[in-house]
Amino acid sequence: MPDQSAAAARLRLALEMYEFGEQAQRSRLRRLRPTATDEEIEKAVRAWRVSRPGAPMGDAIGRPSHRFA
Repeated sequence: MPDQSAAAARLRLALEMYEFGEQAQRSRLRRLRPTATDEEIEKAVRAWRVSRPGAPMGDAIGRPSHRFA
C-alpha cells in the first residue's frame, strides 16, 4: 500500500496550488478591471474556471462535462 501520508500531502499541495492560482486570477482581473465590483470579478473567475483555451472539448476522450457550467 502506498504511503498515505505522502499521498495526502500531495493532494493538499495540489489544492493549495489551485487556490493560489484562483487568487492570482482574481488579482489579475482586478488589475485589468479596476472599476469592477466584487460580483463582476467573481463572475469572471467562474467563467475563467470553466473555459478551456486550446481544449474546448476537454483534455480527454469522452463526452464533455457541463458539471461546472
